[in-house]
Formats: sequence, C-alpha cells, structure tokens
Amino acid sequence: SDFAKQFPDNFFEAGVSEHNTAATAGALSSQGVVVFFADFGVFGLDEVYNQQRLNSINATNLKVVVTHCGIDVGQDGRTHHCIDYVGVVRNLIDFKLIVPADPNQTDRAIREAATTHGNFVIAMGRSKVPIITDEEGKPFYGDDYSLEYGKTDVVREGKDATLLCMGTTVSKGIQVHNLLKERDLEVKVVNVSCPLDIPEETLKDAAKTGLIVTYEDHYVESGLGTEVAKVMARRGISARLINFGIKFYAPSGESDDLFQLEGLDPISVAGEIEKLIRR
Repeated sequence: SDFAKQFPDNFFEAGVSEHNTAATAGALSSQGVVVFFADFGVFGLDEVYNQQRLNSINATNLKVVVTHCGIDVGQDGRTHHCIDYVGVVRNLIDFKLIVPADPNQTDRAIREAATTHGNFVIAMGRSKVPIITDEEGKPFYGDDYSLEYGKTDVVREGKDATLLCMGTTVSKGIQVHNLLKERDLEVKVVNVSCPLDIPEETLKDAAKTGLIVTYEDHYVESGLGTEVAKVMARRGISARLINFGIKFYAPSGESDDLFQLEGLDPISVAGEIEKLIRR
C-alpha cells in the first residue's frame, strides 16, 4: 500500500485472478521490468504452480513475495495454511528461496532479490515476529548486515546439539535455547534463511555437536528437515537427525495454539531435545 501511494503508475492490483497475475508478472519481468508479485503463500505458489513452472521454464526475472505461510496464518484455516512452499519451490528449477527471520532480514532479502537477476521467492508468516538480537541485545541483522544468498547465521552458540531454524521458528528457537540453558544444556541455534541451498560446512559444523534438530513451520516431510537430510546423505555427514515440523492439517485458531497442538511450541520442543540429549 505504501508503494502504491508513492508510485501509483507502477502498482497494479489484479484482484482474485492469481493465474493471470502470475503469468502477467512473469512476462513483464522477462522484458526488463523488475516485477514483484505479492500474495498469500497458497495463492502465489500453490494455486499458480503451473504458471510459476512456466515462468521458470522461460527464465523470467520474477520476485515472488508470499506472506501467510505455515500455520502461523492461524485463524484463516487449513485452506490458507501454506505448509508446503519449500517443497513447491524446490520443483521450480531456477527459483531461489529466502525465508527471513525478522523484519530487518526481510528488508535485506527484498534488496537482494531486487538487485539480483533471476527468480526469487521470499516467504514469511502472518504474525509480527520479534527482532532477532545477539546475546547483548543488539539487532543481529543491524545496519552493517547485507544478505548473502545461501549463507547461514549462528544466532546462539552451543555444544550439546544444533537447532536449525527458518523464518518464524528462529525467534522460537532462541526461546528453546534459553529454556535449555536454564537446564544446563547448550544448544546452538542456526538461522537457515535459504533452505534450498544449505552450505555443506554448516552441517559439518552442526554434526560436531552429535545431534542436529530441524525446527520449521512447514510440513515435516518436504521442508527444511528433508533438505538437511539430503545434503547430509550426499556429503556423508554423520550425526543423529531429528525433525520438528507440521505433521497434519491444523484447524483454524490462534497461531500459538496451533503450534502447541502440533507440538511445535518452544516448551514442547525444548522438552524433546532435552530427552534426546540426556538419552
């Protein structure tokens, strides 16, 4: 809406015609125009998968920004819970995916996509998420930060296990870290903002703790956990791997309630990780 006010001649509202919008946006982007297609996850990816597939085939330069991903959508209900976006984008061969952890990283993700040629998807939830800070309380993604596609970030150090998170679960992962710290356990928390391009070195470093845990607001069988398992298998990286993610279609409800229902709230995740470490 702010962009529309500033640049009314460059803003087009297409209404309930996502298929047409995806095709038009892709076509425009192939003609030297930087195009952002913004929508809910289910409408910008799931509903228009064939159009995005054709955009990929035609090597467009489209920037797809999808909000309301995961069960963080909450009250909108299971038809609007985009819990499969990582798996969907994985099938679009030349698309890059960024799942930012907070508003500051989102800002940098938009800048990276806008100034880099190629197809991008930037995915986020619905809720307002807290600013990710370092141990001293300063913004982790502060003024001197610029997003380097594929790079992961260690937001908390630890030696007993490694917790790999993305998007809305990064702040929750820090809560898990704090809960376990009270129990004399040190868990490293890593923000994997580019889940389709996970560096081998990140997983080698994670494996040194002996236990790798993935934590995501996404269907557990086609998201971050699956990508981590694939890289570990291909690169011969050995460690125990546990995946926390969505296991069933959630009902309509408050986001925090749905996370608890799925066993994805920080208290539940911290309890399971403690059991695994002490076992």
